[in-house]
Amino acid sequence: MSDPITVLVTGASGLVGAEVTARLTAAGHTVLTLLHRNAELVRNNGRRVDPGPGTLTRIAGDITRPGLGLADDDRRLAAIADRIVHCAAATDFGLPDERYDHINVTGTRHVLDFALAARIPLVHVSTAYVCGERDGTAREDELDVGQRPGNGYEKSKLTAETMVHTAAADGLPVAVVRPSIVTGAGRTGRIRDFKTIYPVLRVLTRGLVRTVPGRYDAVLDLVPVDRVADLVTEAATRFRDVEGRTLHAVGHELTLRDFSDVLAEYPSFAIPRFVPQATFSASALPDRERPYYDRVVSLYDTYFRRRVHFDDTQAAAFSGRPARTNGRPYLRRLLGHCLTTGYLGPTPGQEPSATARQEPTATARADRSIHR
Repeated sequence: MSDPITVLVTGASGLVGAEVTARLTAAGHTVLTLLHRNAELVRNNGRRVDPGPGTLTRIAGDITRPGLGLADDDRRLAAIADRIVHCAAATDFGLPDERYDHINVTGTRHVLDFALAARIPLVHVSTAYVCGERDGTAREDELDVGQRPGNGYEKSKLTAETMVHTAAADGLPVAVVRPSIVTGAGRTGRIRDFKTIYPVLRVLTRGLVRTVPGRYDAVLDLVPVDRVADLVTEAATRFRDVEGRTLHAVGHELTLRDFSDVLAEYPSFAIPRFVPQATFSASALPDRERPYYDRVVSLYDTYFRRRVHFDDTQAAAFSGRPARTNGRPYLRRLLGHCLTTGYLGPTPGQEPSATARQEPTATARADRSIHR
């Protein structure tokens, strides 16, 4: 076990942030949670974060404000941290660019200013999809190679990570962790928040949109939330081993063909038909399907045509985790949890829950996030 350290965690109430906080306190470390609101710290399993042998201190702040919006006493407390783990981000899709810039870019700028002033090493949580719309292998040591971001979220995270590298050149010790699409726990499939790919699965398996533009050989990388939290926590506690590096926190690769084949195993699911972009017309969709496509599925269109593989050589060497395995069994665990909870409808012989009885609304923005 490493010597106890003090870690300032932004976004500690988020899915990844809460799991990182729980791991740090369980290992005996002190965590200062920077919270914009008095949010509960709830783990992926639904339980509150237990400080355990460590110490958990809440600090009121706001990354979008200079100095992180900290009061004087909290600023002095945060300034003695040994590490900063920056998880906070706007991850919902379809937001105005100004919103992404305000939180993901300006917020990161303020975190960097604070870290530089206090000379605190930083673990920055980015996204593997800073790679943008491209095919082939995305390497951990690549950043801006002239790619086109797939959406405003990716653009903001690319800008933020570029600023992190600039701060590193100015002498700030940094490490970057890039998760792919964060999904349920590796062994159980359990997920606290049905975000990322889940709203799309719900719309498609209910037949609310039956035709989608995409390539059957397109690849989606789904990473269990526990794997991401493990890697971020290790980066914070073993910082000397990872300083100056970027780690891809990636998991199970599945093609759209894999998705279609696995969905076909469930009699209650509708199976979407993926067609070439050139032959797809949103205006030709039935009136009932169009709102669900426009406000949910279309936000993920670019992910249904990318054939990208994320190199994770550095992450694997650092963490010593086993090689990737077939993604189909993992997808079945995710779907099994969704059925058990009623998110994708009840399991056979089970009454639908209140959540399951609510048909997904096309205007539900809270479900639309791809990471954390």
